[in-house]
Amino acid sequence: MRPARRRRAAERAAAAALLLVVATACGSRLPESDFEHGSRTPAPRGGAPIPVGIVTSATSPVGGDTFTGPGQGAKAYFDRLNARGGIDGRRVEVHECDDGGSGVGDNTCVHRLIDEDKVVALVATTALDYAGAPRVSHARVPDIGGQPIGAAYDTWPHLYGIYGSSAPRNGTPGWGGKLYGGTEVYRYFKRVKGARTAAVVSYNQAASAAYARLVQRGLRAEGYKVVTEQVDFALPNFRAAAADLKEQGADLVFDAIDGHGNAQLCRAMDEVGAKVVAKVTNVQNWTSTVPEDYKDSPRCRNALWATGSSRDYDDTRNAAVREFRDATKALKTHSQWQLEGWAAAMWFTDAARSCARSGITRACVDAFVGGSRDYTADGLLLPVSFEPLPKPPKTRRTCLSVARWQDGRGWVAQGDMNSTCFEVPQLPYEP
Repeated sequence: MRPARRRRAAERAAAAALLLVVATACGSRLPESDFEHGSRTPAPRGGAPIPVGIVTSATSPVGGDTFTGPGQGAKAYFDRLNARGGIDGRRVEVHECDDGGSGVGDNTCVHRLIDEDKVVALVATTALDYAGAPRVSHARVPDIGGQPIGAAYDTWPHLYGIYGSSAPRNGTPGWGGKLYGGTEVYRYFKRVKGARTAAVVSYNQAASAAYARLVQRGLRAEGYKVVTEQVDFALPNFRAAAADLKEQGADLVFDAIDGHGNAQLCRAMDEVGAKVVAKVTNVQNWTSTVPEDYKDSPRCRNALWATGSSRDYDDTRNAAVREFRDATKALKTHSQWQLEGWAAAMWFTDAARSCARSGITRACVDAFVGGSRDYTADGLLLPVSFEPLPKPPKTRRTCLSVARWQDGRGWVAQGDMNSTCFEVPQLPYEP
């Protein structure tokens, strides 16, 4: 059975919500009359460049480096591809657009890329507020390998998130407005690490508290004793939370707080002597900046674990990872999001190559990606498919990639992601 990745989508949505705790992004929708342009524009033929677009919230209110990783990875892939002759002798021409993290900016980017630059596809979209998603879908422009920060990739046809989807994608999120996520992460730490007690730390803020409740529900479904720790957003007392989770004997710590808060929490855990099996984080924090981000908490730093749906970017034993790292060696930092952006660009390239003889058009590329069954980007991704189901599954066999941080070694993969799999319940949540 194919792996499901809805929990990772829930993490992205939660991460976006938490980022918005400290910065509000504006959004808007354009009228349907503005959508009637360029729905089947092909790329120029006869050796002309193949235009693709990358939308990134590079200068969003939450910080310039927050959303740039996937685009960096995609551009690195296209640079190497062009140096090796491109696609059937044609160079891939990348058109970038920074939407500023707002819905208005996102609509502006989508309009420019689709109607003016005539891109064949969008690749590795990473938008804080993907307000332009309806326009992309209406124009039938394939959006390939985007990060599901919100619910767009489970709502609109022609949008293909990096983790796949089994939702109907008929204009309503998921099934009747509800998405579903599995409990595989909690099952992993229970089965593999013997964890029994888990703490969930959140802010006293609506988005943070809502995600914390989702985590708590999943943990309880897996039989954990759950310790809840809520801190004040304006004046958080992380030391008190750390002392309590130590007193309660927590094996694991999950959180619904931002990156800065996580660093403070880890520092407090070290100060009070809280030792846990794992401080669990997600793919967005799976980066090489751990030593700097957690410089004041060596014990907690070395208890960091990350889970996701792509092969550890530090696992250079793998040939596909080695190629990614070689192509991105000039970058100051590395991250799992960069690797996933690289995989998104590879996905487009495989689609375009399949269309080279008949013509690299939006429709042909869309048909290839939409028909994907167990696509892996040369083994960098867990198998990705787009097979809409009329009803949400009650259980699914779900695989996951797991890594832990170790000083001096970086992120160390824990087992093979294609065999770290569990049959788990699928729990509903509202995006």
